Amino acid sequence: MTNKYMYFIANWKMFGSLNSLKSLDKFIKFFKNFKKNTYSKIIYCPPTTLINPMTKKFKKTQIQIGAQNCHENQNYGAFTGSINAKMLKSVGATYVIIGHSENRKEGETDKLINNKIKSALKSGLKVIFCIGETLKEKKTKKTKKLLSKQITLGLNKIKNNKNIIIAYEPIWSIGSGLIPKKKELFETINFIKKKAKNYKVLYGGSVNPKNINLLNLINNIDGYMIGGASQDPKKFIDIIKKTYN
Repeated sequence: MTNKYMYFIANWKMFGSLNSLKSLDKFIKFFKNFKKNTYSKIIYCPPTTLINPMTKKFKKTQIQIGAQNCHENQNYGAFTGSINAKMLKSVGATYVIIGHSENRKEGETDKLINNKIKSALKSGLKVIFCIGETLKEKKTKKTKKLLSKQITLGLNKIKNNKNIIIAYEPIWSIGSGLIPKKKELFETINFIKKKAKNYKVLYGGSVNPKNINLLNLINNIDGYMIGGASQDPKKFIDIIKKTYN
């Protein structure tokens, strides 16, 4: 239970069609009547194909839309299949996820992520900057070293921290159903906040209605990045309600 301002980011990943938007009616109705809605920042990050339709769906609400990635080039160019931050903003996005482990796995380097963040900020988007370690790095006690490197290189020469949120997503936790132990997660979030001063730090990785009460005991978390559970309005509502009740 908390009374502080919390972020809830729904990362839909590669999920959803126009028909999926009908399921949002239940969430919209809930959030409009939710007494703690002024304490909550809701950001839906659907596939690019749904950014504009979802923007229209949420037009009369305080819910905002984010994209799941962007190209590092701020200008138009010969990059077949790519979408830059300026294009995302033009269709209604206000946030963009950058540095997610699923994209890092496909070859995104810290330098590329840094360039993407700079491009997104210049285009007027706010950034959800993802960091996290693998199970091997965790077991060999390299978590802090790895997170420090990701923060230092990813935020190199960037001072606009008011428009950046950090999402700590341990790679071994994403989609596994496993979450860090309470003390371990508290200490990791503290480490990130000391390394990246004045940044909000969220937790992501298998967040669901069953473990949210445990996560809510960790009082230095500023919100959650939610994957699969956010695709189901009932589960997403449960997560938010349990955070405040």
